[in-house]
Amino acid sequence: MARVCQVSGRRPQSGYNVSHSNRHTKRRFGINLQSKRIPLPGLSGKSLRISTRALKTLYRKGYFPS
Repeated sequence: MARVCQVSGRRPQSGYNVSHSNRHTKRRFGINLQSKRIPLPGLSGKSLRISTRALKTLYRKGYFPS
């Protein structure tokens, strides 16, 4: 399964490791995905792979009880 947030669509980003001698080697910045059950009206909920940044936004907007 791809490491993509199912709510915001965020994907891993690419960049460089930079050594002390200033050599650049490619690397990936992964995103922090969590499995979270989203409550839906009339249903028990749907399990999504969601990034922690999107999860924080959903908490702030009031989609989850604290």
